Order: sequence, then structure tokens, then C-alpha cells
Amino acid sequence: EETSGENPGPGGKIFLLTGLGWLSFAYQSLREIPYETILTQTGTLQVLDLSYNLLHWNPALLGQLEKLSTLILDCNNYTSHVKFPYMPSVTTVCINKNKINNLPVFVEEIQRKFPNIKILSMMNNDAAPSYFNGGSLTQYEDYRQYVISQIPGLETLDDTEVLEKERVQARKTYRLHQSSRKRKEDSSKKLSTRSQILS
Repeated sequence: EETSGENPGPGGKIFLLTGLGWLSFAYQSLREIPYETILTQTGTLQVLDLSYNLLHWNPALLGQLEKLSTLILDCNNYTSHVKFPYMPSVTTVCINKNKINNLPVFVEEIQRKFPNIKILSMMNNDAAPSYFNGGSLTQYEDYRQYVISQIPGLETLDDTEVLEKERVQARKTYRLHQSSRKRKEDSSKKLSTRSQILS
């Protein structure tokens, strides 16, 4: 069952598939999220597509969508410092081709705000090096390992399934990084304690 209504944005319609709980505002040149329409669907909306717009504000009010499982934000202007609301129902986030360049900051936000995420796609961002944006194979593998180590429940990253051997390697690599960092911190603490005793 498809109904369409006039979009508050310039030129075009919004399409709501009421039976499936799907709402698309793609290609509307929106600078702000049209909450007045979206928030009428808080109990039923499962898929929200805001791709190909000019969005960059923190999508705070989306936290009211208690049934939302898929959030599509491709081709907007979101940066690494975007702040999402806590959304435990969301299992898929697509944020390809935005302005994300700080991987640790962004991944921590995703991991904290979407605790049940299974599919994350962030291709064509500076923080996601690949063959398509000038990244080397080593950079691509490092990127995958980092994201997989930080979000252990992830089943698909970008367009590729997360394999068990990748999980094992990611755990090894990033456990080594953390333990070597901890050893450095411990040894610097010991040095400062020793210098306090001597002084």
C-alpha cells in the first residue's frame, strides 16, 4: 500500500509504504530532517531513508522512533563528530559518502548509540580507505580490523560479510595494541613513582 504526499522540501514527493513502515526523503535537497512528518510514525516506522540531501545537524529526535531498524544517511554532510540518539532497535546504518574522517571518534559513537548494530556501511568516506578512494589494501585491511574489533556484533561491514577469521585477527591485533599501550603507561607510572621516591 503506497501513499504519497507533498514534501515540505522543494520539488518532489515523499513516499510512505505504510504496510512496511518505510519512509524515503531521498533526493530532496533537505538541510534539516523533516521531523514533523517522520515523528507521526514513531510506533511503526522501520526504515528511514534520508540519503542524497544536505543534512549535517545531529539527528537527535530520531531517538523517538522506537521500531526503527534501518537508517540510511548516504550522500549527506555528516562528519565524524555527528551525535546520534541512543537507538537500540537499529541494526543497519548506511552512511556512505559523507565527510567522516576520524575513524575512532565515529566508531565509538556508532558502538555506543547503536548497541545492536549488525550492518554498517561507510564507504566513500575518508575514514574508510579503499581502492575506490585511493586507499591501499593494507589501509583497507587495517580499517576493517579496527571497526570489527570495536563492534564485535557486526555481521557486514560496507558491502562485505565479516568472516570469523577476520574477527579472530581483529581481536589479536587490537588486543596487542591495547596491551602495548598499557605497558607503556605502566612503565611511565613506575618511572614517575621512582623519581618521586628519589626526590
